[in-house]
Amino acid sequence: MTRVIRLAHSPDSDDAFMFYGLATGKVPTGDIRFEHELCDIETLNRRALAGELDVTAVSFHAYAFLADRYLLLPHGASFGDGYGPVVVSREPLAPGQLKGLPIAIPGELTSAHLALRLFQPDFTARVVPFDRILDAVKAGEVPAGLLIHEGQLTFAREGLHRVVDLGRWWKDRTGLPLPLGGNAIRRDLGPALVAETSRLLGEGIEYSLSHREEALDYAMRFGRGLDRREADWFVGMYVNDWTRGYGEKGREAVRRFLDEGHARGLLPAPVVVEFAG
Repeated sequence: MTRVIRLAHSPDSDDAFMFYGLATGKVPTGDIRFEHELCDIETLNRRALAGELDVTAVSFHAYAFLADRYLLLPHGASFGDGYGPVVVSREPLAPGQLKGLPIAIPGELTSAHLALRLFQPDFTARVVPFDRILDAVKAGEVPAGLLIHEGQLTFAREGLHRVVDLGRWWKDRTGLPLPLGGNAIRRDLGPALVAETSRLLGEGIEYSLSHREEALDYAMRFGRGLDRREADWFVGMYVNDWTRGYGEKGREAVRRFLDEGHARGLLPAPVVVEFAG
């Protein structure tokens, strides 16, 4: 009997690349049929809070509020290894000048928001759809904005200025990559289905990484404003060996990120990070 699994991820070139093998039927899935849903990451975070999705991309920040209902899969993560979400401004600003400013963020539960709070806790968050933040800064609607997707590569040609790269800041401070997003699966699917779903998603990631050119062709459909060279670069930033598996360093990075969030009063309780399998 076929079991339908609702699988959700964001409509971005890196996620599209990651899920290419499964989304296009390149990877046989046997008795499991995946129904793919595409939403921006903050919408996915909120839908996961409501328990709507079987498997979903989530921000690690959001996982702090989901850990009782979802496990992290051992693959599918995106880390900023010495790079990451970037705060940009219309006029040149020093990092210290962010204090007290309104800053456009892509969602309260995004990992980028938590990282920015760790860097500078005193600012006013203005939630703006992730794909409008660059334009909002250009138009002067906010003095600064937090970019999480392709805008990280294109902001300079739009005349904007980098204030801080949070992935670089985190790596310099901790020696660890900045945890951004992972794939989570509902605990109540049961051990057997969790294990089989995890296996298939892992095979899908391997297929994409080992068939890079065709997976990149597919991902280009989702690469807003990027040429092929830029899309290849962006995908490589966030779908790589960290995506194959966290390793102990990656798991340590997630634990430290969430531990610091709790220690600073940004998360309501300590988070026990648990992985499927």
